[in-house]
Amino acid sequence: MAIIRARGVRLGMPAVAVAVLLAGCGTQRPVDDVEGAGPSGTTSAAPSGPVDHRCPGEEAAPEPSGTAASAAPGPADTAASTAPGQSATGAPAGAGPATPNADHYAENHGFMVPLPLHGRERCEGLAAVRRVEKALEPLRERGDFTPDGADRALAGLGYDAEQVRVHRLGPNGVSFLLDAAPLCVEGTMGPDGTRAEAFGGYPDHTGCDRPSGGH
Repeated sequence: MAIIRARGVRLGMPAVAVAVLLAGCGTQRPVDDVEGAGPSGTTSAAPSGPVDHRCPGEEAAPEPSGTAASAAPGPADTAASTAPGQSATGAPAGAGPATPNADHYAENHGFMVPLPLHGRERCEGLAAVRRVEKALEPLRERGDFTPDGADRALAGLGYDAEQVRVHRLGPNGVSFLLDAAPLCVEGTMGPDGTRAEAFGGYPDHTGCDRPSGGH
Protein backbone atom coordinates (compact mmCIF):
# COMPACT_ATOMS: atom_id res chain seq x y z
CA MET A 1 0.00 0.00 0.00
CA ALA A 2 1.44 3.34 -1.04
CA ILE A 3 2.28 5.81 1.71
CA ILE A 4 0.75 9.20 0.90
CA ARG A 5 1.70 12.30 2.85
CA ALA A 6 -1.02 14.87 3.60
CA ARG A 7 1.41 17.76 3.11
CA GLY A 8 0.26 19.94 0.27
CA VAL A 9 -3.49 19.31 0.81
CA ARG A 10 -5.05 22.68 1.50
CA LEU A 11 -7.12 22.99 4.66
CA GLY A 12 -10.72 23.80 4.06
CA MET A 13 -11.05 21.74 0.90
CA PRO A 14 -14.24 19.65 0.68
CA ALA A 15 -13.84 16.09 1.94
CA VAL A 16 -14.89 14.70 -1.44
CA ALA A 17 -12.19 16.68 -3.22
CA VAL A 18 -9.59 15.48 -0.76
CA ALA A 19 -10.66 11.87 -1.26
CA VAL A 20 -10.47 12.21 -5.05
CA LEU A 21 -7.06 13.83 -4.80
CA LEU A 22 -5.69 11.10 -2.56
CA ALA A 23 -7.12 8.37 -4.75
CA GLY A 24 -5.50 9.87 -7.81
CA CYS A 25 -2.08 9.87 -6.15
CA GLY A 26 -2.09 6.11 -5.88
CA THR A 27 -3.33 5.47 -9.39
CA GLN A 28 -0.82 3.80 -11.70
CA ARG A 29 -1.09 2.62 -15.30
CA PRO A 30 -1.25 -1.15 -15.67
CA VAL A 31 2.07 -2.63 -16.65
CA ASP A 32 0.56 -4.10 -19.80
CA ASP A 33 -0.40 -0.60 -20.96
CA VAL A 34 3.20 0.55 -21.01
CA GLU A 35 4.43 0.72 -24.57
CA GLY A 36 6.86 -2.06 -25.37
CA ALA A 37 6.19 -3.99 -22.16
CA GLY A 38 5.26 -7.64 -22.23
CA PRO A 39 2.86 -9.52 -19.98
CA SER A 40 5.49 -9.80 -17.26
CA GLY A 41 6.32 -6.10 -17.38
CA THR A 42 9.66 -6.56 -19.11
CA THR A 43 10.48 -5.09 -22.48
CA SER A 44 11.32 -7.52 -25.27
CA ALA A 45 14.79 -6.81 -26.61
CA ALA A 46 15.41 -7.12 -30.32
CA PRO A 47 18.07 -9.62 -31.46
CA SER A 48 21.54 -8.07 -31.33
CA GLY A 49 22.77 -9.99 -34.36
CA PRO A 50 21.66 -12.00 -37.38
CA VAL A 51 19.16 -14.74 -36.59
CA ASP A 52 19.96 -18.07 -38.29
CA HIS A 53 17.43 -20.83 -38.74
CA ARG A 54 17.98 -24.53 -39.28
CA CYS A 55 19.02 -25.31 -42.85
CA PRO A 56 17.90 -28.35 -44.87
CA GLY A 57 19.91 -31.38 -43.76
CA GLU A 58 21.16 -29.66 -40.60
CA GLU A 59 20.72 -31.85 -37.53
CA ALA A 60 20.70 -29.18 -34.83
CA ALA A 61 19.60 -25.57 -34.78
CA PRO A 62 22.48 -23.09 -35.07
CA GLU A 63 23.77 -21.27 -32.03
CA PRO A 64 22.41 -17.73 -31.63
CA SER A 65 24.78 -15.15 -33.03
CA GLY A 66 25.48 -11.63 -31.93
CA THR A 67 25.37 -12.35 -28.19
CA ALA A 68 28.10 -11.43 -25.77
CA ALA A 69 28.82 -15.09 -25.08
CA SER A 70 29.23 -15.94 -28.76
CA ALA A 71 31.13 -12.77 -29.61
CA ALA A 72 33.78 -13.17 -26.94
CA PRO A 73 35.89 -16.34 -27.28
CA GLY A 74 36.43 -18.42 -24.18
CA PRO A 75 39.75 -19.80 -23.01
CA ALA A 76 39.30 -23.00 -25.01
CA ASP A 77 38.45 -21.07 -28.17
CA THR A 78 41.43 -18.78 -27.67
CA ALA A 79 43.80 -21.70 -27.19
CA ALA A 80 42.44 -23.52 -30.21
CA SER A 81 42.73 -20.48 -32.45
CA THR A 82 46.23 -19.51 -31.35
CA ALA A 83 48.76 -20.35 -34.01
CA PRO A 84 52.15 -21.85 -33.09
CA GLY A 85 54.57 -19.14 -32.10
CA GLN A 86 51.82 -16.71 -31.17
CA SER A 87 50.32 -15.63 -27.90
CA ALA A 88 46.59 -15.61 -27.12
CA THR A 89 46.39 -12.03 -28.44
CA GLY A 90 47.91 -13.07 -31.75
CA ALA A 91 51.20 -11.31 -31.06
CA PRO A 92 54.49 -13.22 -31.39
CA ALA A 93 55.15 -15.46 -28.41
CA GLY A 94 57.85 -14.41 -25.98
CA ALA A 95 57.23 -10.74 -26.67
CA GLY A 96 56.96 -10.00 -22.94
CA PRO A 97 54.14 -8.20 -21.13
CA ALA A 98 51.31 -6.81 -23.22
CA THR A 99 51.98 -3.37 -24.65
CA PRO A 100 49.62 -0.95 -26.39
CA ASN A 101 50.94 -2.22 -29.72
CA ALA A 102 50.38 -5.86 -28.75
CA ASP A 103 46.88 -5.05 -27.51
CA HIS A 104 45.99 -3.75 -30.95
CA TYR A 105 47.58 -6.63 -32.84
CA ALA A 106 44.32 -8.54 -33.23
CA GLU A 107 42.44 -5.38 -34.12
CA ASN A 108 44.95 -4.45 -36.79
CA HIS A 109 44.77 -7.96 -38.28
CA GLY A 110 40.98 -8.20 -38.33
CA PHE A 111 41.09 -8.14 -42.13
CA MET A 112 42.46 -11.70 -41.99
CA VAL A 113 39.47 -13.10 -40.09
CA PRO A 114 36.95 -14.90 -42.37
CA LEU A 115 33.44 -13.47 -42.53
CA PRO A 116 30.70 -15.84 -41.29
CA LEU A 117 27.67 -16.67 -43.40
CA HIS A 118 24.12 -16.00 -42.23
CA GLY A 119 20.61 -16.68 -43.44
CA ARG A 120 20.20 -18.13 -46.92
CA GLU A 121 23.93 -17.79 -47.63
CA ARG A 122 24.73 -19.99 -44.63
CA CYS A 123 22.43 -22.71 -45.95
CA GLU A 124 24.05 -22.47 -49.38
CA GLY A 125 27.45 -22.80 -47.75
CA LEU A 126 26.44 -25.92 -45.82
CA ALA A 127 25.10 -27.47 -49.03
CA ALA A 128 28.36 -26.67 -50.84
CA VAL A 129 30.37 -28.29 -48.04
CA ARG A 130 28.33 -31.49 -48.29
CA ARG A 131 28.86 -31.64 -52.06
CA VAL A 132 32.61 -31.17 -51.64
CA GLU A 133 32.91 -33.87 -49.00
CA LYS A 134 30.86 -36.28 -51.10
CA ALA A 135 33.01 -35.62 -54.18
CA LEU A 136 36.30 -36.17 -52.34
CA GLU A 137 35.28 -39.21 -50.28
CA PRO A 138 35.91 -41.77 -53.08
CA LEU A 139 39.45 -40.41 -53.49
CA ARG A 140 40.10 -40.63 -49.78
CA GLU A 141 38.81 -44.21 -49.58
CA ARG A 142 41.19 -45.39 -52.28
CA GLY A 143 44.11 -43.35 -50.96
CA ASP A 144 44.33 -40.87 -53.82
CA PHE A 145 45.70 -37.76 -52.16
CA THR A 146 47.20 -36.18 -55.26
CA PRO A 147 46.38 -32.55 -56.07
CA ASP A 148 45.44 -33.54 -59.62
CA GLY A 149 42.84 -36.04 -58.42
CA ALA A 150 41.27 -33.57 -56.00
CA ASP A 151 41.34 -30.85 -58.62
CA ARG A 152 39.39 -33.00 -61.10
CA ALA A 153 36.87 -34.05 -58.47
CA LEU A 154 36.19 -30.47 -57.38
CA ALA A 155 36.03 -29.15 -60.94
CA GLY A 156 33.41 -31.83 -61.60
CA LEU A 157 31.10 -29.95 -59.22
CA GLY A 158 30.79 -27.16 -61.78
CA TYR A 159 33.53 -24.82 -60.64
CA ASP A 160 35.69 -23.10 -63.25
CA ALA A 161 39.37 -24.00 -63.39
CA GLU A 162 40.43 -20.66 -61.90
CA GLN A 163 38.04 -21.14 -58.98
CA VAL A 164 39.67 -24.38 -57.79
CA ARG A 165 42.99 -24.24 -55.94
CA VAL A 166 44.50 -27.43 -54.58
CA HIS A 167 47.86 -27.85 -52.84
CA ARG A 168 49.71 -30.84 -51.44
CA LEU A 169 49.52 -31.08 -47.68
CA GLY A 170 52.24 -33.38 -46.38
CA PRO A 171 52.88 -36.84 -47.82
CA ASN A 172 49.23 -37.95 -47.64
CA GLY A 173 46.90 -35.03 -47.91
CA VAL A 174 45.75 -31.99 -49.84
CA SER A 175 44.35 -28.59 -48.98
CA PHE A 176 41.84 -26.86 -51.21
CA LEU A 177 40.05 -23.56 -51.71
CA LEU A 178 36.99 -23.00 -53.85
CA ASP A 179 36.76 -19.33 -54.77
CA ALA A 180 33.17 -18.61 -55.80
CA ALA A 181 33.06 -15.30 -53.92
CA PRO A 182 31.10 -14.25 -52.02
CA LEU A 183 30.74 -17.96 -51.19
CA CYS A 184 34.04 -19.61 -50.28
CA VAL A 185 34.79 -23.21 -49.30
CA GLU A 186 38.12 -24.18 -47.76
CA GLY A 187 39.32 -27.46 -46.29
CA THR A 188 41.64 -30.44 -46.27
CA MET A 189 41.52 -34.11 -47.22
CA GLY A 190 43.67 -36.81 -45.65
CA PRO A 191 43.57 -40.41 -44.41
CA ASP A 192 41.59 -39.37 -41.33
CA GLY A 193 38.83 -37.65 -43.28
CA THR A 194 37.74 -34.63 -45.28
CA ARG A 195 37.03 -31.35 -43.54
CA ALA A 196 35.52 -28.32 -45.24
CA GLU A 197 34.12 -25.02 -44.09
CA ALA A 198 32.19 -22.31 -45.92
CA PHE A 199 32.63 -18.60 -45.25
CA GLY A 200 31.91 -15.27 -46.87
CA GLY A 201 35.37 -14.07 -47.79
CA TYR A 202 37.35 -11.45 -45.87
CA PRO A 203 36.78 -7.82 -44.90
CA ASP A 204 37.97 -5.29 -47.47
CA HIS A 205 38.78 -8.12 -49.88
CA THR A 206 36.89 -9.36 -52.93
CA GLY A 207 38.29 -12.89 -53.21
CA CYS A 208 38.35 -16.01 -51.04
CA ASP A 209 42.11 -16.21 -50.63
CA ARG A 210 43.40 -15.04 -47.28
CA PRO A 211 44.85 -11.53 -47.63
CA SER A 212 48.46 -11.06 -46.65
CA GLY A 213 48.35 -7.32 -46.17
CA GLY A 214 45.87 -4.67 -45.13
CA HIS A 215 45.49 -1.56 -43.08
